Amino acid sequence: MTRSLATLTDLVAAVRQAIDVRTGWTDTSELVADQLRAHLPGPGILTPDQRLGRPDRVVGHLLHAEPDGAFSILGLVWRPGQTTRIHDHITWCVVGVLSGIEHEELFDEALNPIGTRDNPPGEVSGFAPPGDIHRIRNVGDETAISLHIYGTDITRVGSSARRYYN
Repeated sequence: MTRSLATLTDLVAAVRQAIDVRTGWTDTSELVADQLRAHLPGPGILTPDQRLGRPDRVVGHLLHAEPDGAFSILGLVWRPGQTTRIHDHITWCVVGVLSGIEHEELFDEALNPIGTRDNPPGEVSGFAPPGDIHRIRNVGDETAISLHIYGTDITRVGSSARRYYN
């Protein structure tokens, strides 16, 4: 078994343990973020082909979907300049940056900017609705890779985004 697969196996077990606490979304996102910090893999969690990304959009690779729908783990690849639209989420989310720097813009309910942060490799953050309106952008010169853990089965719902804003 490769190190990346062992790391993913360990991470999945740790996320299950955090979710089994059965608390609210905000606390769950914090518990899962703690587990991701302790089990954060490197970019090798994705294959070399997956790490290439796509020139036309951010691309996500499903790494795990919990059979009971409790969570999903995706690897996202951001080429330089790629960005999301401003959006919020249908559930809690935890993000860990594996390579590159992801620039995040935060917004309030009226879409007023309330902050920004640059998330370098090793940075892990968790959040839950409400108060999760943001946009992520790769402002660097190299491809950025991040691991996203969502409190739902993405294969069933199609997207973690609840709403997109102009």
